[in-house]
Amino acid sequence: MSSKATKKRRSFIGIDVSKDLLEIAVHQSNYHFQSGNDPKQFPTLISELISLRPARIVLEATGGLERPLLQALQTIGLPAVVINPRQVRDFAKALGLLAKTDRLDARVLAHFAASIQPPLSPVKTQQEMELDALMSRRNQLTEMLTAEKNRRGSAATKTTRDDIEKHIEWLEERLQELDEKLKQQLECSAVWQRKDEILQSVKGIGFVTSMALLADCPELGHLNRHQIAKLAGVAPLNRDSGKQRGKRHIYGGRAQVRSKLYMATLTAIRCNPVIKAFYQRLLAKNKLKKVAMVACMRKLLTIINVMIRDNKFWNVKAQPVSA
Repeated sequence: MSSKATKKRRSFIGIDVSKDLLEIAVHQSNYHFQSGNDPKQFPTLISELISLRPARIVLEATGGLERPLLQALQTIGLPAVVINPRQVRDFAKALGLLAKTDRLDARVLAHFAASIQPPLSPVKTQQEMELDALMSRRNQLTEMLTAEKNRRGSAATKTTRDDIEKHIEWLEERLQELDEKLKQQLECSAVWQRKDEILQSVKGIGFVTSMALLADCPELGHLNRHQIAKLAGVAPLNRDSGKQRGKRHIYGGRAQVRSKLYMATLTAIRCNPVIKAFYQRLLAKNKLKKVAMVACMRKLLTIINVMIRDNKFWNVKAQPVSA
């Protein structure tokens, strides 16, 4: 696996990731090659990538299949970044590329890398990756538990219902065990412990929401209120054209963060005096409940973002009721 010519200029590389195969393409070059998606083959792949002098290596998020490669690339300092698949498909459509193959996808990723030059993500430590994995597994088990509880009500026979009940008990036990592992993981970092204490000082935020924010939103406390709201997908986006002024809607963002934030806000509008008063004030202005709920989610996120930034616990007197 060797390049046809050594390039003096920096290159932009796209890597399409599948379960068994990696398809690699270089922007503005006919050079492309394949490699197995196997850590044992990563050293050879990395040597080839280094020879190409990459300015950016873009991978598409594929449900976790890209994580071993990303870790290997970041460990040695290569400029690798993972991109949301929706962004890449929209980019391909804008280029008029409607066909989809692994090789074409790799070329689109390389073109995306050169045109957009997305910012690099911070390198995650082993502890952070372990926390991510535990939270991802917890989310999977929670989804399975919800599905089984929904099936229980429509079980056709007692035998089927009993089987579902046993599976529900097993899933609940597994969730308890995972929560214990999450607590052990939390004890490994004094920084995490401090952030967890700050987050749980807010009425409405419990252990699960706190851990989800630590795992899925490490940028908390490092971005301004507009950036953090957009990251979580609770920022209202304009829909204007000419003289027409459309309704603003939330769009995109990190689904897991938004989901946990929603559940925390449901509790907060009942027991958190600041969020409760804000919610009631919006309803008094004839805002739709859904609109008021999203506004409360955004406000709660903005508050905890400042709390993490300033390393301060919740203080009712310090929180204004107004937006």
